[in-house]
Amino acid sequence: MHHSIEIEGLSFAYPDGQEALQDVSLVIQPGEKVALVGPNGAGKSTLILHLNGILSGNGRVRVCGLEVEKENFGRVRAMVGLVFQSPDDQLFSPRVFDDVAYGPLYQGLPQQTVKERVAESLAAVAMDDYAQRVSHHLSMGEKKRIAIATVLSMKPEVLVLDEPTAGLDPRARRSLINLLHELPLTMLASTHDMLLVKELFPRMVVLDQGQVVADGPTDDLMDDKPLLEAHGLERPY
Repeated sequence: MHHSIEIEGLSFAYPDGQEALQDVSLVIQPGEKVALVGPNGAGKSTLILHLNGILSGNGRVRVCGLEVEKENFGRVRAMVGLVFQSPDDQLFSPRVFDDVAYGPLYQGLPQQTVKERVAESLAAVAMDDYAQRVSHHLSMGEKKRIAIATVLSMKPEVLVLDEPTAGLDPRARRSLINLLHELPLTMLASTHDMLLVKELFPRMVVLDQGQVVADGPTDDLMDDKPLLEAHGLERPY
């Protein structure tokens, strides 16, 4: 069985010379739910953008046994559902239906299959009645759910989320946590929300200055006060 995510010796520098990742290695098994935490500028977003080829550094990245390289981008992007921090980066169609249908249509699936995928994906995020709504008129919490549905319609094996609870009010945040808890997918989330991490992710990876500085059971790392303080993190309780 393949690892869901396998990163070996990944390094990446931006054109201005800033080193964003330095020799990062990480393995995530099927079914694991892993949180990626660290201060601003630690390299978290840079790392997750390597998982479907938006960025490409030195080292090796595999998802579901596939090398993340140009000739595999189509298959990789179907397997790895990336949900951006701002849903407005993901929702661009006039109707919710069109946003959720975009991926399956792009894959060339038959019209009936696309309709079924849209219905299934909206049901999975409890937004069944929203297909004909205008995406830009929705609340932030609703948009986040629709953004997740646009990814679920591709039937990914891995769900990757960038700051999933950012900008949500308490009720929408709770609703999203419940949704993520129920989704039976391998999950990697970059987040500053340590309460979310404690509640939802049994494993935590701490990234700082482009390097993995800790990787282990969330409860153990949360109890390591010097570790958290050294990397700009706080216990949520």
